[in-house]
Amino acid sequence: MILISKTYWTGMPFWFRRNPVGAVSESLVLRAHDLRQFRAVCWLAKDQPKPRVGVVLMHPRIDFTHHYAIPRLIEAGFCVLGAQTRSGAQDSFVEHEEMVLDLAASVRWLKEKKGVEKIVLFGNSGGGSLAAYYQAEARLPGPERTLLSPGGTPTRFDSAPMIPADAMVYVAVHRGQGKILMDSIDASVADERDPLSVEPSLDLYDERNGFREPPAESRYTSSFLARYREGQVARVERLDATAHAMIGRQRHATDESSLPAFAGRTFTQRRDVLRRRFAEPVMTIYRTMANPTYVDLMIDPSSRDYGSLLSERPDLMNYSAIGLGRTCTARAWLSTWSGLSSHADLVQNVERIKEPSLLVTPARDREVLPLDTRSIFESMASWDKKSLSFEARHYFEPEPGETTGPDADRMLDAVIPWIHERTA
Repeated sequence: MILISKTYWTGMPFWFRRNPVGAVSESLVLRAHDLRQFRAVCWLAKDQPKPRVGVVLMHPRIDFTHHYAIPRLIEAGFCVLGAQTRSGAQDSFVEHEEMVLDLAASVRWLKEKKGVEKIVLFGNSGGGSLAAYYQAEARLPGPERTLLSPGGTPTRFDSAPMIPADAMVYVAVHRGQGKILMDSIDASVADERDPLSVEPSLDLYDERNGFREPPAESRYTSSFLARYREGQVARVERLDATAHAMIGRQRHATDESSLPAFAGRTFTQRRDVLRRRFAEPVMTIYRTMANPTYVDLMIDPSSRDYGSLLSERPDLMNYSAIGLGRTCTARAWLSTWSGLSSHADLVQNVERIKEPSLLVTPARDREVLPLDTRSIFESMASWDKKSLSFEARHYFEPEPGETTGPDADRMLDAVIPWIHERTA
């Protein structure tokens, strides 16, 4: 039995559907304000070496250097920078505060090295909450920016050169990695050390609670859903407490090793403290594919198909190693994966952004639902905001087996003129 969604059978749905025509690319290694390096690819048309407008695409955990929108954006006359973050596709070390610095370096490179006059942030999926976090911080004077990450690490935002973008495009965006995990984390995990442990009364995939064997749709009562959502929050609270305890032990050892008398201790005593100082346990988060909306399509109804973005059988994929935030450090959990602690909350950050903003929603999305889209759009503080919807899936991918992307082209037919108008 193949659990992975048909969307992924012919390749990554967020990569090129066709190669750019008449384009040149430059492979880059960029350096962020904290001196960390990351990779990027700059794309532009051969016959337009000095474009006025630069578009940046970046995602917290996916390689967007060959994003499906890039060929059309090049043809439209834009200089496009597709950038990875410093952590690449590694969930374990994904901290949004570090990635904000990566995005800042990407914007600065386009301005300083390519001489573009206008910057557009193209936030796709989880890239939307990252782009909004950056923009909300970049609009502030250095001393007013967020100084500490949720794990207590200095962000360096106050001293980082952060150039605000001139326009924001959000395509198939959710509220953030933490918020989407909050909705999909399994509330029935009874023991964080045991991937098979279950509290039956909270088991989403138990027939006694309303689940039905696929492909039949499940139906849950309002009382079960209320208890289940409360259980998800409670589990995230417990995981937050675990993460803070891990960081607290490390911080205590750091303080202890900084005392003047530390040098006078025996080697064994100093070694034990230093081990605690540099130890960084990895949290294992079992079962993160358990959103009731995957299998009960009457919850926030839309034209979506049964299942999750990653699987048509979320009830089984929930137990596999593939999923969101399955392993992470304590700081990565708090910064990115905790729906209670992460600062990368799209709704909260768009409230701080005044620049022109375009929200594009694929109506068949299995992860981003109408209530999500409504809350995001209503929260946007931009004086010039617009919302568009298309009958398409999350990555505007073609039907399984097809190679062209008509849904993506229809979407870009609307997005590109909007960018031209806002950057003229």
